[in-house]
Amino acid sequence: MAMSIPRRRLAAIVVAPFLGHAAKAQGWPARPIIFTIPFQAGGSADLLARLVAERMTPRLGSNARIVVENRAGAGGIIGSEHVRRQPADGHALLLATPSTHGTVPALQPATTPYDPVSDFTPIAILGRAPIALAVPKDSPHGDARALIEALRAAPGRANWGSSGIGSVGHLAGELMALMGGGLQAVHVPYRGGPGIAEALAKSEIQFAWEPLGSLAAGAKDGLFRILAMGSPNRHPLFPEVPAMREAALPGFGASTWNLMLGPRGLPPEIVGRLSSIVNAVLAEADIITRLAAAGIDAVSDSTPGRTAEFLAAEYAKFRDIVQKADLKISS
Repeated sequence: MAMSIPRRRLAAIVVAPFLGHAAKAQGWPARPIIFTIPFQAGGSADLLARLVAERMTPRLGSNARIVVENRAGAGGIIGSEHVRRQPADGHALLLATPSTHGTVPALQPATTPYDPVSDFTPIAILGRAPIALAVPKDSPHGDARALIEALRAAPGRANWGSSGIGSVGHLAGELMALMGGGLQAVHVPYRGGPGIAEALAKSEIQFAWEPLGSLAAGAKDGLFRILAMGSPNRHPLFPEVPAMREAALPGFGASTWNLMLGPRGLPPEIVGRLSSIVNAVLAEADIITRLAAAGIDAVSDSTPGRTAEFLAAEYAKFRDIVQKADLKISS
């Protein structure tokens, strides 16, 4: 015979988990919040994180404090894994990028110690930035279509660059090759955006895919030319430059992004509060202006749900590119 549970006790059992979350949220933050950037200091992602952290702090309360901490290494895996292992109490946050939660896990699933989607709690989309297709200033190719036709006519003869194997620029180039019908060119990985900009200025490579923030200044100074944007639309910094999908490859899409994540199991009350505060910060006019100057488009209308959908879709896209292009990283 089944044992019945008194109504009062049953109600307590059902409500108890929610009371636990509410209690955590009421006492939060109880100590400094550590916002981990899984890369070295400097660069647009670092700027974004520090601006957001600075403006979030007073909105969290008079005694609140957010400490930005750089934990670089292994393409962002070290810092990401550190946050994954922290208690899910709202005192550990992560700045996620296409590298940490897209390209590296897609390329190295066996050696990535976390699942980029299920092992984290999505909070907000902080910013997006297009990936740009650039060529040397003396390149004979006046637009993206001409470049693609030249690559088809001379397979394997052109050298192209990205800021590293597994970078979002690397996979943008592989996506162009796939959508262009199997284009062949020699990939030359560099260590970051400055190396790409210098290589373009010296005509050491015939084209490159790199986040706009790393190329904008050099392109404005005439050191090299930008032929197309990987994002769906044209960018305000270069309104004359078409999107790749309108210039040559319909359906093409590649951009870089930054998300705020926490460890898996973060209480919904804390997630909601963080998301609301982040959106308010990113809607401030001076923040929008400062980020735009760094090539970042601030996002101030995301939700945790839409952030989760975006992350899952981006990871699936990168994994699909890796599989179709049969990309492998030799050990």
